[in-house]
Amino acid sequence: MMIMRDVSIAKSEYIPSERMISKIQYFEDDKELFRYCTLPEILKYVECFTGPNIMAMHTMLINKPPDSGKKTSRHPLHQDEHYISFRPSNKIVCAWTAMEHIDRNNGCLCVLPGTHKGSLKPHDYPNWEGGVNLMFYGIQDYDENSPRVHLVMEKGDTVFFHPLLIHGSGWNKTQGYRKAICCHFASADCHYIDVKGTSQEIVEREFMELVHRLYGIPKDTSLKEVSRYRARLVKGQRISL
Repeated sequence: MMIMRDVSIAKSEYIPSERMISKIQYFEDDKELFRYCTLPEILKYVECFTGPNIMAMHTMLINKPPDSGKKTSRHPLHQDEHYISFRPSNKIVCAWTAMEHIDRNNGCLCVLPGTHKGSLKPHDYPNWEGGVNLMFYGIQDYDENSPRVHLVMEKGDTVFFHPLLIHGSGWNKTQGYRKAICCHFASADCHYIDVKGTSQEIVEREFMELVHRLYGIPKDTSLKEVSRYRARLVKGQRISL
C-alpha cells in the first residue's frame, strides 16, 4: 500500500498518528479493505458500465485531514482519465463511497455535470499559495461559469462517475477527518495505451520517480506495467487487462 500525507505536514512533525495519513492507495492486498471492491451492492452498478468481466484497477481510501489554514486539503478540479493508462473511457467507472456524513463543510465532491461528454483536457499543478499535494493536478482549460453540483452524502452513499467527468473537492473546515473509499473499475477487455508524448506523460514520470524512491522499482518501468500488476479480477473472466 502507498500511504500519503498532506503537503502542509513537515517531515519534522512526523508522529505516528492518523494525522500522517491523508490517503491510502493500492489496498488490493488488504483482505478487509479490498472486500469493498467485491461487494455485490457495488458490482451490480459497475457492471452497467463495464459489462460482465470486471477488473479493479485502482483502489484508494481518502482521509481528508482538517485543513491547516493553507487550504492544501482541497483537490483541484480534474479528470481521472489524466491518471489512467487504459481505454476506452466508456468502459471505465469510479465507485466513490462516503464513510460518514460529507458536505461542503468537510470537503465534499464538486462535479461539473455533463463534462464526461467532452475530451481529456490539459492538466498541471495549480498555482496555489499554500502549496499543492503531489500529483494533485488540475485542469487548465475549462469554463469557470459551468454549473457545479456539490454532492452532500450520508454514510454508505455511493456515486458512480465517468473518468472524463470534471470534479474535485473543497477544503476540510472541520476538526475531523473526512473519510471515503473508492475504486476505479474497468472492463477486462480494455487495452493499455502508451502515454509518452501525451499530456499524461508527466503522471508516469512523477509516479515512477515516487515508486522508485519508495520501493526501488526501476525508473524505466512504465505506468502500464504497474497498472497491470495492480489490477485484480473481481467478476467474470480476465481478457486483456
